Amino acid sequence: MKIQHSFPLYCSLFLLFLATATLILPSHAAALGKCNPSDYEALMNIKKYLNNPSHLATWVPDTDCCNWNGVACDSETNRINELSLSQGEISGQIPSSVGDLTYLESLTFQKLRNITGSIPPSITKLKHLIILDLTYLSLSGPIPDFLNQLRNLKFLDLSSNQFSGSIPPNLSELKYVKSIDLSNNKLTGLVPETFGRFPGPIIPQLFLSHNQLSGTIPKSLGAMDYGRIDLSRNNFDGDASVLFNPSHNVIDYMDLSWNQFEFDLSKVKFPKSLIALDLSHNKIFGAIPEEIKGLELSRLNVSYNSLCGIPFGGKMQSFDKTVYFHNKCLYR
Repeated sequence: MKIQHSFPLYCSLFLLFLATATLILPSHAAALGKCNPSDYEALMNIKKYLNNPSHLATWVPDTDCCNWNGVACDSETNRINELSLSQGEISGQIPSSVGDLTYLESLTFQKLRNITGSIPPSITKLKHLIILDLTYLSLSGPIPDFLNQLRNLKFLDLSSNQFSGSIPPNLSELKYVKSIDLSNNKLTGLVPETFGRFPGPIIPQLFLSHNQLSGTIPKSLGAMDYGRIDLSRNNFDGDASVLFNPSHNVIDYMDLSWNQFEFDLSKVKFPKSLIALDLSHNKIFGAIPEEIKGLELSRLNVSYNSLCGIPFGGKMQSFDKTVYFHNKCLYR
């Protein structure tokens, strides 16, 4: 028996398929609410890459990602401009999919000690990024030299990781950076000479403490009014007096403690803006200059050096004696 195919039947089935697809697609888009579909897809990929941790329980499929924990959307464009993951049971590596959130202005992975590996190169796609906060993780290897491609970056914080190797000299190409914090890592080598040539308009605060950095401080750094600079607990040596510039009027905090710096403090001219100074545990010699009395110091520590002579006046006698202990001829 010959079976005759009915053309009207095929037409009916095709029209039914189109009607079903038309109903499904708008309902999916409606379920996403304000969430941009491409941002939604990137977040789903991030969650999958991190093995669907319970910390991301609010990241429910086919819901508005602008309402998810750790996610913020721009009020006008509805594009995701902030991703912040912290203090959860999350393990793995930073997903390369973060680079697909191309409107991000702030990216934070914080206090997640089971996050390992390196910073993914895809991060360079985040051309709007202002804040990069990858702290208290277990990232390792060298600090990548492609971070200079984040041209709008203002705050770079990679502290409390396990980064090793040298500091990328091209970080000084970050034109708008206001703060660089690389402290509490395993960095070695010298402070880049290029760190004396930040293009501005604002000279960044610089935090390099608790590493294994060594050598002398580049003289070029003396031209930079850093605002705040912390080089403590490294293996630096030589003359750090280049950092004291009396013409500077922004710097208020300087910590050079726990190094091997060796210079004559009596020849130093202090910037008037300085309010916190820690030179303890070095090999600094000479006398404490009289002009230090003119500073509005709230913190001072010169202990464990080879200094002589405490100027009388100003705030010098208001500090506890321990800030002068273990010197050549100060308090012992």
